[in-house]
Amino acid sequence: MDNVSSGSQERNSLERLINEAERFVAGKREQIKLALVALLAGGHLLLNDVPGVAKTRLARVLAGLIGMSFARIQGTPDLLPSDVTGGLIYEPQSGQLSFRPGPIFHHVILFDEINRATPRTQAALLEAMEERQVTDSGQSHPVPTPFIVLATQNPIEMEGTFPLPEAQMDRFLLSFGLGYPDLQDEREIVRRFSHTDEVKDIVAVWNPEQVTQMMKDVAEVRLDDTVLTYLVDVVRATRQHPMIRLGASPRAAVQFARAVRAQAYVAGRDFVTPDDVQALAVPLLAHRMVMGVEASVSGSTSAEIVRSLLHTVPVPVEDVQ
Repeated sequence: MDNVSSGSQERNSLERLINEAERFVAGKREQIKLALVALLAGGHLLLNDVPGVAKTRLARVLAGLIGMSFARIQGTPDLLPSDVTGGLIYEPQSGQLSFRPGPIFHHVILFDEINRATPRTQAALLEAMEERQVTDSGQSHPVPTPFIVLATQNPIEMEGTFPLPEAQMDRFLLSFGLGYPDLQDEREIVRRFSHTDEVKDIVAVWNPEQVTQMMKDVAEVRLDDTVLTYLVDVVRATRQHPMIRLGASPRAAVQFARAVRAQAYVAGRDFVTPDDVQALAVPLLAHRMVMGVEASVSGSTSAEIVRSLLHTVPVPVEDVQ
């Protein structure tokens, strides 16, 4: 009975947060859910879209509703690695050097226009994103838990940018765009936010301890062997497609398994279905693949190819419930 009551409370808590987030980011319910999937799976998020479609707002709302610390880093060519991670400073009182944490030492990091930062500064993120720590002068400094990096890119303006390397792209659990709102949602956005920015008055629905517990619950979501095999088959299919020069890595398969558990959890289930695999295939796999020359000539995108692969990989028909 306690487990049923606890599950009902978690379900209500999830619904409340999603509803509150949609109040601040109108018409983006599915994208809000995907952001929660990334958070609860312990992953990071890359938002690839044009300016003005609420990428920054989504990060601010997520941090505010969860009651976690938030930092925004603006990607520019003159941004140094120490501007992100921090570094040693001289303390006149003690006459010694001490480590001063940079903005990376917050729960939620918005790295705006990450591809405008130099490769050296981009690389400064790798250790924190993968190992949840920053090493400086031989000393390791852990970042807070939970920890999520939400980075943005503008796919239109490419002048003066530094494309993220494959190793960096592989660190992002999910990547997607928010897109323009439909007519009704855009009218609501203008009506609601033309006089004031309500994000400043946001009230936390969760706290970091709740998020940590939910992440533990996500890890217990059941992933049956039939669905696991299907998931791995989808990942391996990306390495066999003639238009893909470099398919998804085994790390992608491991992160895929974490993400589908979180997807099922956000949907209110304690087991994963093939539908969860299909729902996350594009935002999880497409950004990790390197396209071949044939794809460039034909104009095929990685997202289109992932969708086509889902039609070729056999779907398990066993009842996983």
